[in-house]
Amino acid sequence: MHAFDEDVETLSRAVLDYTLRRSRMNPVPLDGPRTQAELDEVAGQTITKDGLGGTAALDLFTRELAPACISTDHPRYLSFIPCAPTEASALFDLVVGASSIYGGSWLEGAGAVHAENAALRWISDLVGLPDEAGGVFVPGGTIGNLSALVAARHAARREGGTPPARWKVAGTTQAHSSIKSACDIMDVDFVGVPVDEDGRLTGANLRATLESTGTDGLFAVVATAGTTNFGIVDDLASVAEVCAELGVWFHVDGAYGGAGLAAPSIRHRYDGIERCDSFIVDPHKWLFAPFDCCALIYRDPQQARAAHTQKAGYLDVLTEAAEFNPSDYSVGLTRRARGLPFWFSLATHGTDAYTAAIERTLEVTRYAAAQIEKRDYLELLREPDTSVVVFRRVGWTPQQYQRWSDRLLLANLAFVVPTTHEGETVTRFAIVNPNTSEADISTILDTMA
Repeated sequence: MHAFDEDVETLSRAVLDYTLRRSRMNPVPLDGPRTQAELDEVAGQTITKDGLGGTAALDLFTRELAPACISTDHPRYLSFIPCAPTEASALFDLVVGASSIYGGSWLEGAGAVHAENAALRWISDLVGLPDEAGGVFVPGGTIGNLSALVAARHAARREGGTPPARWKVAGTTQAHSSIKSACDIMDVDFVGVPVDEDGRLTGANLRATLESTGTDGLFAVVATAGTTNFGIVDDLASVAEVCAELGVWFHVDGAYGGAGLAAPSIRHRYDGIERCDSFIVDPHKWLFAPFDCCALIYRDPQQARAAHTQKAGYLDVLTEAAEFNPSDYSVGLTRRARGLPFWFSLATHGTDAYTAAIERTLEVTRYAAAQIEKRDYLELLREPDTSVVVFRRVGWTPQQYQRWSDRLLLANLAFVVPTTHEGETVTRFAIVNPNTSEADISTILDTMA
């Protein structure tokens, strides 16, 4: 299908020109949302019988729709977990889209799978997993966690014995919401373990909880390497010890914080992670890749393959082959080669550049914590483990936090939203963009005086 008799060369150049302009914007526009009514008025009916034409559709997107999206790569986008892709990864995402690569099998996408596996190997080495470790890039941490837990339950089932009345997963209330969601999808129970005084899952608390609840049906324990709200890394070594004692699958959710493995200054916080049975990290968070990309890695990929390989006559040519097929290692069959932009950026810049960029964000994080402690109108809730800083504005109500946040966005100054901790409204910085500077932090904190 051609572009409605439009000159394809002209449209191609327009799309590439926009891509280059956007990837090189400095400063990046923060922008912000508009109401449904406002967008209806300026965009009108975009899906029509005859089509708008590519140039007109691109112009509409550029003028009206793109500015109604907050730029997650803005250096003062500090809410949720930002996304700050390198220019190399963003540009290569365009190549992946244009190349019509199917990334689910070696037969159809061998070159892409080879490259993705090289990127997965780098992460596996950071974790300390053996040479035979491997996995797949999936859309995000939710699918990554679900796929790992499906593999864990399948492995437990294969051990035989009397099936339990209920299967169970243990974790803390600080675990990402996707863990409980995965339990709901799988119809298994979630066993909540209290955190210690530092907000961490520990082996001692895990053991005490399991002594109370029993271990019948327990097939996995989930620890977190960088919680979303606080960036806390659990006591992985002691949790790994309990899992080994019980013979239970040890899964580590490092969707946000796993990137800290590449930073020598905080690598010690992850001690024990090398004993995990499965691990996830989202390169679209703190590893500078575009949405959407989660690395899911197994100590023993064959256990995952046994759980996830789909069987059908038309798939025999794939499933009976010896080659590595990514779709055998997670929920889902059809897949985009979503790890390629991350691979291209790693190949372009080298891993030392990644270490330097992550360490730079940690420098700014330490600066932010120090600045908060210097200002009498602010209080730091906890020294950061990774690159998340949580703090309160003394005396503010939830409504004041929200008004302050709204003003920052309306002024195109920053995107910093409130959060809650133990029923209290506070706020936080998630610093994963190497372009976020000390001056950015000070400017935002000044607005709270």
